[in-house]
Amino acid sequence: MEDKKKQTIRKRIFINEVDRYSSKHIAKFLSTRVVGESSEEAEAEDSPSDQGPPAFDIVGTVSKSCKDEKQSFILEQYVSPAQDELLERLLECDVVVYNISDVATQHQVEEATWAITELVAEMDNMKSRKMFILISTVMTWAMTKSQNPNEIDAVLAEEEFRRRRPHPSFREHYNLEKIVLKLPKGKKSKLNGYVLSSGLQYGKGESLFHYFFKESWSMQLPKVPLFGEGTNYIPMIHITDLARVIQNIIEIKPKSKCILAVDDSKNTLEDIVKMISDTLGPGGVNKLPEQEAINMNAFKLEELEFLSINLRLDGIIIKDSFNISWTSEGGIMENMERIVEEYKVTRQLLPIRISFFGPPAVGKTTIAEKVCSHYQIHHIKVNEVIAEKIVKLTEIANGTDTELVSDEEASWARKQMENITKSMEASAGRLADYLLFDIMKEKLHSRSCQNQGFLLDGFLKTYEQAKLIFSEEDMDGMSKTPLYNKKITPEHVIALNATDEFLTERVQGLPQNVAEAMRYTQEKFLPRLSTYRLLNATEECLLDYFDELEIHPEHIDVSSDDPENTEVMKRIIEIVGVPKNFGLSAENQEEEDIKREEERKQKVAAEKKRRNEAELAKMTAQYEDWQKNLSEVTRQEHQLLEAHSLPLRNYLMKYLMPSLTEAMSECCKIKPEDPVDFLAEHLLRNNQKE
Repeated sequence: MEDKKKQTIRKRIFINEVDRYSSKHIAKFLSTRVVGESSEEAEAEDSPSDQGPPAFDIVGTVSKSCKDEKQSFILEQYVSPAQDELLERLLECDVVVYNISDVATQHQVEEATWAITELVAEMDNMKSRKMFILISTVMTWAMTKSQNPNEIDAVLAEEEFRRRRPHPSFREHYNLEKIVLKLPKGKKSKLNGYVLSSGLQYGKGESLFHYFFKESWSMQLPKVPLFGEGTNYIPMIHITDLARVIQNIIEIKPKSKCILAVDDSKNTLEDIVKMISDTLGPGGVNKLPEQEAINMNAFKLEELEFLSINLRLDGIIIKDSFNISWTSEGGIMENMERIVEEYKVTRQLLPIRISFFGPPAVGKTTIAEKVCSHYQIHHIKVNEVIAEKIVKLTEIANGTDTELVSDEEASWARKQMENITKSMEASAGRLADYLLFDIMKEKLHSRSCQNQGFLLDGFLKTYEQAKLIFSEEDMDGMSKTPLYNKKITPEHVIALNATDEFLTERVQGLPQNVAEAMRYTQEKFLPRLSTYRLLNATEECLLDYFDELEIHPEHIDVSSDDPENTEVMKRIIEIVGVPKNFGLSAENQEEEDIKREEERKQKVAAEKKRRNEAELAKMTAQYEDWQKNLSEVTRQEHQLLEAHSLPLRNYLMKYLMPSLTEAMSECCKIKPEDPVDFLAEHLLRNNQKE
């Protein structure tokens, strides 16, 4: 009986274009809610609950470009169906949600207008009550002014929705909102309408703010670009909180038909971008004219219109009437650490940390460069890190940027420079371990290494060195396994192996100047190789440290002088897996596709030419063989003919030629009028005599 009761509570919900950022996450959230689940119980929204059956069945359309995409949280998908079929689906649902809050196309607004118009026309034929939720945007409030002209920092709420004035580009959104708000109210109405004015959405990998997160994560620019002054206030909401608001509307059916879906934040665009840059990227922003956003292909014009909104809103209804367990009530700035981690996980921007070990001349650096290029991670070489640190300390000590450097920092930098200089002078240009490890730890903890990852190129030599740089103290003394810093410890340890004979032969083949520059001369190489073998034969060697952490080293044999290291690279890619970073931009991807297509065509043409040449060579060889065979057959036939004609020739020479010779002589003497007749008669007479 209880199961039947629960079954009747389930609602069927339609959501348009569930493959788009906003609708996708709303559909995913609602599809994991269960019957009887409260908002607090649904806080772990990414994991389907096992408390009961789903509260909502999701039906959704998807765009043509994503018709093959599989999304497990959507029970039914329709790829841009015809209007008759779409209307049939809408009438089957208890709740119809049309989302035009993203950068909506003209088609989306027109389809939503058509849908509400058709549903109104079908109201008398509806067998049960339905709900229409229009997820609109705060851009329909963008030009709203305070009733008090002297009030500079006015905050608007839902009670003023009749005074709202849209941005000029969002007048059609505004007109659609009015159609929904005019739906009849009360229990007798078979179609209840709600307009949800959504703040600019963030979270779950980002959409509108993706550019700022991406530029911060990549750290390719010294400061993150900010287009315009950035002093405008932006109403915002986390996409999961927006989904929770929709869940509450479906369950509570509030009296108010116009609802503001915004969090409590009152942040300017500059504050938001600077916080993103400080948390994820290089820190700081670089203000540029708005037109540069178009020139740089950073934003489209309609996206800039969203980012230029200057409005402070207060969602009174969702605070007072709704039961929401907020993901980000205080806004993006208060929860930036969490939002950044959410962005990395959603976008699969997980750092790849690799460490290479191996004897000298095995090719660590050459292979490391290829691996770093493939995975777009940072190649950490000790000498370069030290040089980079010295340059940075020099700039701080000399006060190159006086705005950012205090006197205390400059003094500290000078002291560090003195320590480094003394250490290197005392050790013939080598840095003491305690200073080196501090510098390396700082580098591995840097934003760039934490964002993209790194490859340590033969940095550590011993077990103790690895323990010193990666291990952490067990403060409680309760851990049974060694503790280590997971942010900087390599997750993939690769040992490149080769025999001494192979390495020695490889070094001997190098030019003298190259061998000297790489310390591969006979006087230096053999001791280095012996030292490496000795260190790895100790009771506790470097690789044992990672074995204890259950980061088991992978051993790869280098046994050929292949300059491309094809087999080694193939094995490393199998171990490490696919890259975890952004792919190429649309323009670069197009160029790469054109380049690959051109290479493919050249390859096909070359292969065709090769096949033609091979076929021609084969035919030529066959013709030459045929000519040889023909000559041999002709020779053999000639020999056979000669052999067969010899008896006949002997007979003719013995019996015919003497008579013929005599007849010819007589013919020459007599000179008859008919020589042939004369010869015939002469031979006949002689034959009769004989």
